[in-house]
Amino acid sequence: MSAYAVAHLKNDSRHEDVLSYIERIQGTFVPFGGRFLVHGVTPEVREGTWPGYVILVEFPDLERASAWYDSPEYQEILPLRTRHIEADVVLVPGVPADYDAKHTAAAVRSAVLNGD
Repeated sequence: MSAYAVAHLKNDSRHEDVLSYIERIQGTFVPFGGRFLVHGVTPEVREGTWPGYVILVEFPDLERASAWYDSPEYQEILPLRTRHIEADVVLVPGVPADYDAKHTAAAVRSAVLNGD
């Protein structure tokens, strides 16, 4: 099942370190089956606030997403970004193609009724 690295970059920086990071990042996730789905766009905010930019990278599964983030290649370049850009980064699993939210609602409703 696909998994995703989602980054919310809260500020812009055109520092040379950040440009080097951008040039090198794709090469770090390709060996883990990663690919950009969204890269550095300003979102159309419909609820709440979202200052900054969105990055979305798809991986074949959560294990490979985690392996990418923890890899020596990515960890080597990570400070190039973190020294200059405040961000939140999460790794999240996707849902199967046949996912139906009604099943999730039913499971939560059942848990509530059972006092869980």
